[in-house]
Amino acid sequence: MCSKITSFVNYWKVIIENITTPLFTSMIKIDSKTLEDLEFPAVLQQVSDFCITDPGKQRVLSIKPFEDKEYIQSALQQVKEYTASFGSDAPVPNHGFEPIFKELQLLDIENSSLDISGFRKMLTICQTAQTLLKFFKKFEEFYIHLNQNADTIDYRANIATEIQAIFNKYGELRDDASVQLSQIRKRLNVVKGQVNSSFGKALTRYIGNDYLDEIRESVVENRRVLAVKAMYRRKVRGTVLGTSKTGSIVYMEPQETFEFTTELSNLVYEELEEIKRILKMLTEYVRPYTPLLAAYQDYLIHVDTVSAKAKYAVEINGVLPLITTQRRLSLVNAYHPLLYTANKKRKEKTYPQSIALNQQGRIIVISGPNAGGKSITLKTVGLLQVMLQSGFLVPLQADSEMCLFDRILTDIGDNQSIENHLSTYSYRLKKMNHFLRKCNKNTLFLIDEFGTGSDPELGGALAETFLEVFYEREAFGIITTHYANLKLLANELPHAVNANMLFDSKTLEPLYKLYLGEAGSSFTFEVAQKNGIPYSLINRSKKKVEGGKIRFDKSIADLQKERSKLRKNSEYLESSAQKAKKKEKELEAVNVKVKDKLESYQELYDSNQKLIAIGKKFDQISEKYHNNKKKKLLQEELFKLVMVENSKRKKIAPKQKKEVTTKQRITQQEVDIKVEEIRTRKKKEKAAAKKAPPPVAKVTLKVGDRVRMLDGKAIGTIDTIEKKKAIVNYGIFTTNVNLDALEKVS
Repeated sequence: MCSKITSFVNYWKVIIENITTPLFTSMIKIDSKTLEDLEFPAVLQQVSDFCITDPGKQRVLSIKPFEDKEYIQSALQQVKEYTASFGSDAPVPNHGFEPIFKELQLLDIENSSLDISGFRKMLTICQTAQTLLKFFKKFEEFYIHLNQNADTIDYRANIATEIQAIFNKYGELRDDASVQLSQIRKRLNVVKGQVNSSFGKALTRYIGNDYLDEIRESVVENRRVLAVKAMYRRKVRGTVLGTSKTGSIVYMEPQETFEFTTELSNLVYEELEEIKRILKMLTEYVRPYTPLLAAYQDYLIHVDTVSAKAKYAVEINGVLPLITTQRRLSLVNAYHPLLYTANKKRKEKTYPQSIALNQQGRIIVISGPNAGGKSITLKTVGLLQVMLQSGFLVPLQADSEMCLFDRILTDIGDNQSIENHLSTYSYRLKKMNHFLRKCNKNTLFLIDEFGTGSDPELGGALAETFLEVFYEREAFGIITTHYANLKLLANELPHAVNANMLFDSKTLEPLYKLYLGEAGSSFTFEVAQKNGIPYSLINRSKKKVEGGKIRFDKSIADLQKERSKLRKNSEYLESSAQKAKKKEKELEAVNVKVKDKLESYQELYDSNQKLIAIGKKFDQISEKYHNNKKKKLLQEELFKLVMVENSKRKKIAPKQKKEVTTKQRITQQEVDIKVEEIRTRKKKEKAAAKKAPPPVAKVTLKVGDRVRMLDGKAIGTIDTIEKKKAIVNYGIFTTNVNLDALEKVS
C-alpha cells in the first residue's frame, strides 16, 4: 500500500512541476535595472490591484518577460479571451479562494493533522477549480486557450466528496461524520435539556424564597449559576463557583444540576476527542493528494493573474497586435500605459506616438529640445515590448506589428552611483561596455541622452563610435541626443533614421508628435529667449559659439518651422478640399432634384395643354349638335376624337417615357463630365505652353572652391572630390554631398 501511495505522490509531483514552472526556460535576458528604467514594476503594481487574492498579487508582481513565441502567444490569447468574457452571456465564474500554503506544508509532515478551517479552504479550492474546469470545457469554442490550459489539470472529485461527507454546507462537522460522534451528540442534546430543566426548577424555587439577587442568574466558567445573596448562601444547596467584586453576591451551581453538568463536561471532552480522530483520519486520506491540491491552487492563482491582466487591458484599451517572425516593429498610435492612466485620472489628453523599426531603418536617432517627449517615446517602445513579452495586451492600434527580442538593453536617466563612487559618465561607460558585449541582431537597445556626461566634442566622438558598432551588429535601437555629429551619422547610414519631436514654430510649445526622417533643432537660444533670458546675454552666448554651428542649428530650426507651416497648410487644404467635395455632392443632388421638378412641371404643362385642346374640340362638337341636332353625326365625331387620342397614346407608353427621361438625364451628366475634362486638359496645355526658365550654366567644381548646397545657406570648402561626390568642410563638421547638389559661391 505504501509503495502505491509513493508512486502516486511522485506522479503528481511531476504534474505540479509542469504547472508551476513555465513550459520552457527561455526567459528573456533582461536585468532588474532595465525593468526599473522602463517602469515595468509600476505597471505590475497597477495590474496587481486588479487581483482578488493575495497569491495572485504576488504572482503578478513576480512576472518577468519571456522570449518563447508559443508561450507568449498562449498567454496573450488567454488574456484576450478573458477580456471578451466581460459583459458576455457566458462570463467566467468567480475564482476567489483562501490560500492553503500552510496546510500543504503540514501535509508534508508525517502524523500531522489539519484543523477544520484548513479543510474548509481545501473544499472551496476543489469546488472553485471544478466549476472553472467545467465552465471552460462547456464553452471551449469561445475559450480555446483557457480551456487548453485547464486541460492540464486532472480533476479528482473524491477529495471534495470525502470532505463533504464530514462537513456540512456551513463548514461544521456533520453529526453523522461517525457513529461515535452521532451517539455523543445525541446524548449531549439530552443532557443539555436535563441541565436546563433542573436549573429552571431550582431558579423558580429560590426566587420564591427571595434568596436571589435582582440579576437572578449568571454564567461562570461556561456554567449557568444562581446569583445568591451572600446572607443566604448556606440555605442554597450547591457548589460555589465565585463571588462578585463587592462580595454581596455568591455565584452557585445548584445541586440538582451538578451531576448533569459533570456528565455534560465529559461528553464535550469525548466530542472533541472524536472530532480530532475524524480530522486525523481525513488528513491521512487527503495527504497523498497534496500535489494535486497544490495544482488546483496554482491553477486558481493563474486564473487570477489572467483576470487581472484582462481588467488592466480594459483600463488602458489594450489590444493584441500582430506578432511577426520577421524583425519588424510598427507601433501605430501607441500610448505609454502609466502616462495614459495618470492623465485619465486627471482628465487630461494623452498624445499617442507612431514609430517603426525595420531592416531599412534599424536605428532611430531622436533629437530636439527638452520637454518635447523624446524620453517618453523611447520608454513607450521599451515598456510595450516588455509588456507584450510578459503576456500583457498593449495600448495601440490593432493593426500594429511587433516582433520578439532575446535581449533588451537600456540606459535611461541619470545613473550616478554614489555607493560605487561612479560619476554619471563612468556609469554610462560601464553600461556601454555591457552593451558592446551583449548587443547582437536579436537585441533592442534604448539609450536616453546618448553621449552626455563628458566633453561634448570628445564624448560625442565616442558615442558616434558606439553607434557605428551597434549599427554593424544589426541591432534594433532608439536613442535620444542633442549631438550634431550623431544626427549627421544617422543621416549618412543607409539603415538609420533621424527623427524629432514636433514643436509649434511660434510658441515653441511641444506638440508631442514624432516626425521621422529629419533631425530636430535643440532651439537652445529660442527657448532661452522665451523663458525670459535677456536678449543681450543670448547674443553674447551666440558670439562664443562657432558661426558654422549656429548656422547649422538655425538651418535645422528654420526647416522645422517651414515644415510646421507646410503641415498646417496641408491640413487646411485637405480640409478645404473635403468641404468642396461635400458642397459639390450637395449641389449635384440639388441639381438632380431641380431637373426632376422641371421635367415633372413640363409633363404637367403638356398634360394640361392636351386636356384644354380636347376640351375645345369637345366644345365644338357639342355646339354643332346644339345647332343641327344630328345624333349620328355627333357619334361619328366623338368616335373619331376618341380614336385619334388613342392612336397618340400608343406611340409612347408611360414606362417607356420614364426610361427615355432617365436616359436623357444620364446623357446630360456625361456631357457635363466631358466638358469638365476638356477644361482641365486646356488648363494643363496652357501651363505646359509657358516657357521654362533657361537652365543655369553648370560650373566645374574643384578642390578648394567655396560652395553651398542648392537648398541651403551654409557655406563650406571642398576638401576632396571622389567620383561624383565631394567632401565639404563646414568648419565644425564635414559632410559627403553629391556634386549636383552644390553650387559655387563667388
